[in-house]
Amino acid sequence: MTRSLLLASLLVTAALAAPSAHAAGDKEAGRLKTYSCHGCHGVPGYKNAYPNYHVPRIAGQNFEYLVSALKSYKTGERDHPTMRAHGESLSAQDIDDIAAYLAGLTP
Repeated sequence: MTRSLLLASLLVTAALAAPSAHAAGDKEAGRLKTYSCHGCHGVPGYKNAYPNYHVPRIAGQNFEYLVSALKSYKTGERDHPTMRAHGESLSAQDIDDIAAYLAGLTP
């Protein structure tokens, strides 16, 4: 019983001491860096002309998913000409900032 309580208290302490997923990004800096994102991703029902597909809303999306997607566009693992062009210009800090801001929005 004592070991269980000790383990539980250590886990709680570790969880409280661990930085949040959003700690890596600056939400205010991300807000300023997303000015071009809203042109497509902020328009309800928007479809891209070429190739023709639905452009997803990214507000409120999972932080880790946004980071992964932006990194994949940056490296070319995800293939979309417009997103690749945006991704190539982003630093790791830019990606964290943008993901922190977008993840904190209400969809």
